[in-house]
Amino acid sequence: MTSSTPPPADPGVYLDDPNRKPLEFDFETRKGPAVFRWLTLAMEQLIAAILVALIVSVSANVIGRSLLNRSLPWADELARMLFIWLVFIGAAAAFARYEHIAVDYLVRRLKPRAAYGLYLIQHLIIAGLMGVMLYGGYLVLSRSTGRTAILGVPWNLINIALVLCAAFIGAVALWRAWQCIRLIRSPWSSTPQGGR
Repeated sequence: MTSSTPPPADPGVYLDDPNRKPLEFDFETRKGPAVFRWLTLAMEQLIAAILVALIVSVSANVIGRSLLNRSLPWADELARMLFIWLVFIGAAAAFARYEHIAVDYLVRRLKPRAAYGLYLIQHLIIAGLMGVMLYGGYLVLSRSTGRTAILGVPWNLINIALVLCAAFIGAVALWRAWQCIRLIRSPWSSTPQGGR
């Protein structure tokens, strides 16, 4: 006797927003601007390298304290710098892949034109906030002339992570806002411009 239990549901049905598809980058089929796709892949490689360096730095300090009874002060400073870069580059890469936490209950139930209207507002707000962050980052870079205490790394080398993150997220948000405007005008043309 066979039971007629339905197959397990595909989680993509609940997690994917069909209205958002034209705004996403598809790395396999090369949809979306190539510069954003290449930068995202480069950031992901950089994140992996930073994560390995962070693990090595923290592990070296733990081993130094535990086995040698001696702390490595440079390891703490290096770990802080790497963590700052990891946070900002990770935020930019996650934004490109639509991996930030979002409540999309409403937008998933709207008709395409209304959904793209909400996405347009969202991305214009994000672009505006990134403009504020770029201005703040410029002020920080222009006033920061010191170096870190132990390794002597210029503070601007650390602070530039904020500026790069804000510039990338702002550019992607503006591209998505433009796609929203195009899709509001004709919501049935779901292939984004800016291919290879």
